[in-house]
Parts: sequence; structure tokens; C-alpha cells
Amino acid sequence: MTSLSITAPRRSRAVAHFVRALALWRGAIRIGEVGAAPALDLLIRLWLAQSFWVSGIVKVSDWNAALYLATHEYPVSWMNPVLAAWLGVTIELAGPVLLALGLATRFAAIPMLILALVVQYVYLPLDSNLHQAVLFGWYAVMGAGPISLDRRIARGIEDTAVPFARPVARGFAAVTRFAGPVYKLFLRYWIASVFFASGLVKISDFGSTIFLFQTEYAIPILRPVLAAYLSTAAELGCSVLIVLGLATRPAALALIGLTLVIELTYQHHVDHLYWMALLGLIVLRGPGLLSLDALARHWLQRRFPSPADLPFSAFAAQPHVVVVGAGFGGVAATRALRHAPCRVTLIDRHNYHLFQPLLYQVATAGLSPADIATPIRGMFRDQSNTRILLGRVTGVDAANQAVLIGEQVVPYDYLILATGARHAYFGHDAWEPSAPGLKKIEDATDIRRRLLLAFERAEGTNDAIERLALMTFAVVGGGPTGVELAGAIAELARHGMKREFRTIEPALTRVLLIQSGPRVLPTFPETLSAAAARALEGLGVDLLLDSAVEAIDETGVVVGGQRIAARTVFWAAGVMASPAAKWLGAECDRAGRIKVGPDLSVPGLPTVFAIGDTAWSEGWDGKPVPGLAPAAKQAGTYVARLIRSQLEGRPAPAAFRYRHLGSLATIGRRAAVADFRWLRLSGPIAWWLWGAVHIAFLAGMRNRIAVALDWFWAYLTFRRSTRLITGEERS
Repeated sequence: MTSLSITAPRRSRAVAHFVRALALWRGAIRIGEVGAAPALDLLIRLWLAQSFWVSGIVKVSDWNAALYLATHEYPVSWMNPVLAAWLGVTIELAGPVLLALGLATRFAAIPMLILALVVQYVYLPLDSNLHQAVLFGWYAVMGAGPISLDRRIARGIEDTAVPFARPVARGFAAVTRFAGPVYKLFLRYWIASVFFASGLVKISDFGSTIFLFQTEYAIPILRPVLAAYLSTAAELGCSVLIVLGLATRPAALALIGLTLVIELTYQHHVDHLYWMALLGLIVLRGPGLLSLDALARHWLQRRFPSPADLPFSAFAAQPHVVVVGAGFGGVAATRALRHAPCRVTLIDRHNYHLFQPLLYQVATAGLSPADIATPIRGMFRDQSNTRILLGRVTGVDAANQAVLIGEQVVPYDYLILATGARHAYFGHDAWEPSAPGLKKIEDATDIRRRLLLAFERAEGTNDAIERLALMTFAVVGGGPTGVELAGAIAELARHGMKREFRTIEPALTRVLLIQSGPRVLPTFPETLSAAAARALEGLGVDLLLDSAVEAIDETGVVVGGQRIAARTVFWAAGVMASPAAKWLGAECDRAGRIKVGPDLSVPGLPTVFAIGDTAWSEGWDGKPVPGLAPAAKQAGTYVARLIRSQLEGRPAPAAFRYRHLGSLATIGRRAAVADFRWLRLSGPIAWWLWGAVHIAFLAGMRNRIAVALDWFWAYLTFRRSTRLITGEERS
């Protein structure tokens, strides 16, 4: 058993600071390469595409002018002018489409490169033509970035029966591997030569340079003489560094800043945008192998290897952090331990991370389960110090510091419990078969089955009373889940099923929202609760406020002594924490949440932490932290930071404080409420904001795109594409 006293190997303070700075620099480069570089690549492709597309459209609209240009202005001696005109227009129309999509990017870039060079050297010499040619050369050699169809279908195309697909794919890969560094070297030399020449011109007539900074592009915070010196030194010094490939990224960033100052204060010119695009490629894609930076990176990698580049076995001697639960809190904690001197084991009974705020969309046939679930192993594919275990935790042996998965024992040095919560029936567990809750994908698909099956059965019965009961849906609980579920059911019935049935009219469906308190959304301000109530009533939802449920069975619900015939009842009234408190024998509240200390540790167990719905914390200015996804993520990040500080021998962070970013809830189509404390919104604006926030917080680009497209289609057509009745009746 590894004890708590084990820490990372001791280094001198200076070396430790250097290693941390190096990790930060690597992290910044990683963010640029993974996050910003694909976006810049897409923007450059779209920019080049629109320029050539517009030119092609102009020529099509005035074909005689296009023929004149091909005959007199930039004739190609070995080609018929009419054919040359047709070929040029075809390139300018087809090439931009392929370039924008990132489809057959190299095949599109090469003819556009040739066309730019023909225009430059035969017809109209312009710097912008050369800039375009260099950028097209980049795509011909390097290919399109991650946001492209080429990247998405590359593996599939290579393994198909398309003739020559595999040799062509391997040839392109070889071009990028061997010609890529050479092209990056050419790009650096070309950029450096232009800026170095500009610096020499400024030195040769320094008085004019000072005058420019006094009158044309003055910088208020710098004196003109100092600004002139800095500008000249930047152009000369950064050019030398870029040629050598030494500190290339900072040097290119400095030249981007200088170009931006000229663009914003003195001379607005499209060439500046080209220069910033070219320099941006160097900043985000690096200087290439033919550079001093590459040699330095190779040496540093051998001397101070990055955790991401090591196999998991290399972390065997490191302290072991076990995270139980791959919800928002567990995933946030695991990610934050990426560069920590430890090994991490993430345990979950499912192999996916679930975006629970959109479960109701699956339950009401708005989304597919795959749209809101992301495989855990894929999320941590590049996090070498982390392994994933699939299993159901059955207990914790705190005395021996071990997690139990049945008979399997997983030792730990630190334990993070992020086991979430399940729906609670306040002592009436017998209601669960008749009123399922909504916490898991299985719950959502079961609710969807019951919901859709009710309409099918109503269509097939001749009993008017039974049909009315089948078309009556009761949702118990007026919190965000209940409000969203009731609104989605009403919208589906009134719009999504229009003209699909012949016996019943789905628009006559009765949806009841039963709330024991005086208003829906009780955690929101009263004005927003009232707005939500109006929106629900506008959808036809009947609100039963101050109404406690007394009984639920397969025939309906009893509310205030009155039985309501509703064959389909859904539960959204309460939650109960996982049995984590029982595993530890820890103090808990009525909902089973462990009462944790200011640092989210379990009292008496300083190496065990509870976060998210598992914990009861007064980290919100003395108030209990709400069971929201942002709260769980903040807690996970905090605990990871605390553990890392202990492992690295640094002072621990201050007590956990939850920072409330706001609350959102949607009510069907074009209606939502948003509470940011300082700003309260309702109606369509809040609805758009709700959608943008939820798409942004989904895990994985594939899920974000799929959800956005599904919502867009449903918004335009009122049709939901996942209305599938699957699964069997639950016993």
C-alpha cells in the first residue's frame, strides 16, 4: 500500500519552477495546436475561397470580359483562349467549394496556386497574389486541418476499394512528412526577408520612421522615439529569430502585434491580413523540424519528458488518485490532474460520460442518446497518466485505502468520490415502476417508450375514457427537469405529431405539471418563475400548484384527495445521493450527501474527497452548494488543484468557494428563463442563450454539431427524428 508521504522526486526549487513553466508553455502550445490552429485553418480556407468564388461569379456574369482577359491580358501560349477562359472559371468556381469544405483540398489548392502565379507574372503583379500562392502552396503540401472532410474520411477512403486510394493517401502523407518541414523553412525565410528589409529601410531613414510614429500610427502609451526603436528592433530581431527557428512562436507573435498596430492606426490594407494569417500559421503550427526550436524541444523532451508522452507504466511509482464517477465532477478532476505527478484511475459503471441536462430531450424524442453521451476512453485518449476501469463500485475500505469493485481491490492514495445522485421518492419507492425518474440513458429511453406508446395505444382503443387517460400525462415536480419535460411533451403533442394519427388528435393531449410548492422553478426569482408559468400555460400545460402527490399507480395519480386518470406519469421531484456515505460511515444530510469540510475532504479522512451531488458543502458564501453541473466541475477542478499542490509540496489553495455563473431552464419552443443574478432574461433571447450554452458545454465536436443540426431541423420543421419505441416493459 502506498502511503500518503510518497511524493514526486525532489528537485531544486529553480528546477521545479522551470518544469512548471515548461509545462505551462507546453500546455499553451497544445491549446494553440488543438484549439486555435484548426479554427485559423478554416478561416484562411474560407477567406481564400470567397475571394476566388467572387472572381469566378464576376467572370460568369460577363463572359466576354473573361474571354478578353484570357486572350489579351494573361494568355497561355499553348492553350486556346476559350479553353483557358473555361478552365480558369471552372477553377475559380469549383476550387473554392472544395477548399471551403476541406474536400480534396490538395487537388483544389494546386490549380488555384497555378492560377495565382499566372495572374502575378503574366497580368497583374500584386503582393496579394504572392500571398495567395504561398497559402495555396501550404494547403498543397500540408493538406487541410482537422475541421475538414478530408480529415474525417481519410481512414475510410484509404481502406475502400477506390482505385489507387491507398497509394495516393500514403503519397500525400509522405509529402506532408518530408516536404512539410522544407515548406515551413521556406515560409519562415520569405516572411523574415520581407520584415528584415522593412527594418533596414527604417534604419536608413530613421528620421522618417520617428515622424511616422509621431503623426501616422502614434501609440499613446509610448513616446515616438521609443516606439520607432522598438518597431525597428522587432522587425530586425524577430526576422533573425524566425530564420533561425529560435523562439519562433514569440517572434512571430511580436510581428503580428506590429502588423496589427499598423493596420489599426495607420494604413488599412488587405496585405496586413495576409501577413497576420501567415504569421499565425507559424505561431500555431510551429517552425517545423528544420529549426533550433525543434532541437531544443527534442532535448527538453528527453531531459524533462511531458507526462502526455509517457506510457501509463511509467507512472507506476507515482501516487495513485482514484476517481469514482465519470460525471461532470469526476471528468473535471481527472482532466485537471493531466500534468500532475501521479497516476489516475477513473472508475465508472458506464463507458460513457453523460450530459444529463439534455436527458429530457432524449426522453421526449428530441435527441438520440449518442448525441449527449461521449465514450470516456476517447475523452482521455491523450492523457497518458490516466486509465479507465469499467465497473460498479460496491464499497470503500477506508482503513486500508482501497476501492472495492465486487471482489476486485483498487488501492488509492487519494480518493475522489463523484458518484452523483439518483431520483428519490421520499419514502414511496413503490411509486417508481409507475413513475420513472430521469437520471440515466436507460431512464430516458424508457420514458420515451412510455410516452410514444401511450399515443399508439390511444390510437388503437375504442374506449373514449381509456383514450382520455392515455392522452393525459402527469409530471411530478416543478423544478428545471419537470418544467423542461412538461414543456417538451406539450410541444411534441401539439406540433411534432400533427396529422400523423387518424383516430386521435394529439393536440388535445393533456399535460399536468404537479408542484407541491406555490410556484414552478422555486430556486429562480419570482419574476422568472411567473414567466415560466405563463410559457407553460401558453403551451397548454395545466399547472397544479400547492398540490402534493398522495399516491401513484398504473392508473393515475391522487392529488389533494382527487384521483386523476393518467396512464403515464413521470417523476422529477427529488434526488437522493449515491450510497457513498454508507461506504465511508460518514455523516450525511437527509438526501444522503456527505457533509464535507471546507476543502471538500471527508471529516476524519483527509485523503478522501466528495464532490458534486455526492457532497453537502457550505462553499457558496455559507449556503449549500447547488447540485448543478458547473458546481460539480468547479469542485472537481478544486480538488485536483489541492491534490497537486500536496504532491508538489506547494501551499494548499484556500477553502472551496462556488462561483455561481447562472441558472437556465427552457420551456418548449422559443421560451426559456435565465438568471445571472445581475441579469435576468426570459423569452426568445433566453431560449437562444440556453441553446448556445448547452451546445458549448457538450463533450466532443461531433455531439455539438449533431445536436445543433437536430435542433435546427426540428425548429424549422417541427419534426423530431428520434421517435423510436424501443426496449421492453419494465417489470
